[in-house]
Amino acid sequence: MIVCYEYSAKFHPAALTVIQESINLSADPYCNKLLEEIDKRARNETLKMETAKENNGLDFKITGLSLIKYALPTLLSNFFMNIYSMVDALFISNCIGTDALSALNIVWPVLMIAMAIGVMVSSGGSALCAKLLGQRDERRANEIFTFLVLFAVVTSLVICIFGLIFRKPLLYALGADDSLYKLCEDYAIVILAGLPAAMAGVVYQTFFVAAGKPNLGFSLAIGGGVLNIVLDYLLIAVFSLGMTGAALATGIGYVFQSAAGTVYFLTHRKGLLRFVRPKCSARALFKTLSNGMSEMVATLTSSVTMIAMNIILMNISGSDGVAACAVVLTMQTILMSIYMGYQYGVAPVISYNYGKDDRENLQRIYRAMKRTIAVLAVISCALAFLLAKPLAFIYASSSQTVMDMSVNGTYILAPAFLFMGFSIMASSMFTALNDGKTSAIISFFRTFVFLMLPLLILPDIFGTAGVWLSLPVAEFLAILLSAWYLRRKRKVYGYA
Repeated sequence: MIVCYEYSAKFHPAALTVIQESINLSADPYCNKLLEEIDKRARNETLKMETAKENNGLDFKITGLSLIKYALPTLLSNFFMNIYSMVDALFISNCIGTDALSALNIVWPVLMIAMAIGVMVSSGGSALCAKLLGQRDERRANEIFTFLVLFAVVTSLVICIFGLIFRKPLLYALGADDSLYKLCEDYAIVILAGLPAAMAGVVYQTFFVAAGKPNLGFSLAIGGGVLNIVLDYLLIAVFSLGMTGAALATGIGYVFQSAAGTVYFLTHRKGLLRFVRPKCSARALFKTLSNGMSEMVATLTSSVTMIAMNIILMNISGSDGVAACAVVLTMQTILMSIYMGYQYGVAPVISYNYGKDDRENLQRIYRAMKRTIAVLAVISCALAFLLAKPLAFIYASSSQTVMDMSVNGTYILAPAFLFMGFSIMASSMFTALNDGKTSAIISFFRTFVFLMLPLLILPDIFGTAGVWLSLPVAEFLAILLSAWYLRRKRKVYGYA
């Protein structure tokens, strides 16, 4: 019996109390010695558990403020990464010309389509790994994490090779014409060559949050972004390398982030997530891809709709319309990144508590997210109106036509920010709950079905304004679908 109690106390320190109540310590010196040994082991085990909890950045008291504090580094890194993209476009527009800005807008979907796979792997994989961490299966979480990083990098190499081989038909299919092709090609060659580094950087950013290290992800995003801006100035403004220089600056920024992330996960052996010997698992890969499908769907369909908008605007307004579209979508991307960053930051906390089956915490998270998104909705809508003219002037001061189209487009877009945050919240939340199907449905309808339908109708009625109007119409329809799913699934997952 004593041996059984010793085994129990080794893993359950509370069992020591039972032993002490069951045995008369003064009756047998051997029992006294044995209990001292058990007490020592129990204290060591308790210390290990307390240390593990201290090192677990995902295990904290849930309040609205604590969630914002945890998600803030990811929110800021996501926001600044998009600011850096804006600076890229700013250098291109002012140092090379608005035709180059049009070329950037044509090539950008190539990067978005490739990065969609990285987003799918990182979002689906981080949800799975965070859930395993919540279930205290750290070994399995690290095996899956290492395997998924390798999968993403190898996949990006395949895309890189095919993209470089078939770049000419690809760029013409995306909307390039003879006057823009050379600018598009100069940018696309370098961007495609740097895809593996870009893919690794995107995957690491999300897994830093799941590892309880959002501040590290933020620091690397800031470092990569600052390097990108400095190189933009040197390669475009000083050395006049044109679109090639712009692509090199972006690529080197991604290389910095991916190299630093690789070093961290290789050397930080006490972290929640770290590189170990990978274990290939078709089941884990399928779960990751199916769960992260919504994020890939959102990225892919955004690329498709961007291509459609470019083609429609090229037919209605020529290259000026495509340049104006770049400005309007830049505003959308920057402000939407606030919602996305917040949700990326909160998602691993949802997955972790879902793995623990802590419904009380899930309910607190859900209530806090709704309040935060409501505040962000008002702020982002107001910023869209306030920044419309300054942003248009920064990008297109050399063309009054492009400026006017950009300002009008942003004014029409602005109400969309009142709705989009709640749909993004719903989709991200279901991904974190490992319900990839529901998340994918919301994303697909929001970014494709609800947007393509008005794009096919409204431009024929309102011209260029009809293109911009399609965006708030899509977001309004998406929030209705999101509300229906959130209500339907609330008892299944216990968040409300």
